[in-house]
Amino acid sequence: MEIRHLQYFLEVVRWQSFTKAAQALYITQPTISKTIKMIEDELGVVLFERIGSKRIVLTDAGSILLAQAGQMVQSFEYMTSRLDELMQVKVGRIRIGLPPMVGVSFFPPIIGKFHEQFPKITLQLVEHGAKKVEAEVGSGELDIGVILLPTKDELFESICLVKQRLMLVVSTAHRLASSPEVRLAELREEPFLLFHEDFALHDRIIAACEEQGFQPNVVYKSTQWDFICEMVAANLGIALLPEAICKELDPQRLRVIALTQPVLPWHLAMIWRRDGYLSYAAREWIAFVQKMFGE
Repeated sequence: MEIRHLQYFLEVVRWQSFTKAAQALYITQPTISKTIKMIEDELGVVLFERIGSKRIVLTDAGSILLAQAGQMVQSFEYMTSRLDELMQVKVGRIRIGLPPMVGVSFFPPIIGKFHEQFPKITLQLVEHGAKKVEAEVGSGELDIGVILLPTKDELFESICLVKQRLMLVVSTAHRLASSPEVRLAELREEPFLLFHEDFALHDRIIAACEEQGFQPNVVYKSTQWDFICEMVAANLGIALLPEAICKELDPQRLRVIALTQPVLPWHLAMIWRRDGYLSYAAREWIAFVQKMFGE
């Protein structure tokens, strides 16, 4: 059994699908199916139970292999990273978690410039809400993540990248559309359109409303900021969005209004584990991003 075979196994577990795992690894499904069958034959166990035509779940034996395979692959990656550093070879792979809003607003140009300078370093980007990104950096599934501050300083090193505030977004037909600024308490009776619970903004906005003495009337939740904006444009509710997103909005359909009393900060930071090993590639990425945002 090779490390590569364990990596295939871990991807099948991650995606709970042979097809999706094959797509993620850029190999064919028969290749990954053959590999899993080879592991099962070598160990004399069944690793996955097939339920119906598409769904698979781990067997007891598969769960035991999962616990050990993750450690073995991580140890192997640590060893190869150290050898790469020793040989001063600028190669590697970085797993980076980005909330959808962050990816759209800030990172495409930075990723392009990084690739120009380090063409042999692969960036594996994963889009999740900030809360899930933070959890997966903590568990080691991601090397680096971008999250909404505050974070757990005892667990993570961090660099603050962006300091902005939340703005009120309403349709041009809304009663507040001509207001230069609005207090949060004035939104007590408004229908709110929020991000899903995986997003740190979900909890931040609800907590801010509760501090002003009311529970927001949440009529819809989404993981997509552009869909939320379409709902706002249809006058189905209001939204609180970062300044960076508000710059992308159509002023013919939406109004962006300063939110006051209180001002709600939107501070983004890049995080990584304090006790985790940082590969050469990850350290180069951190230094590169810090320089780009500094400029």
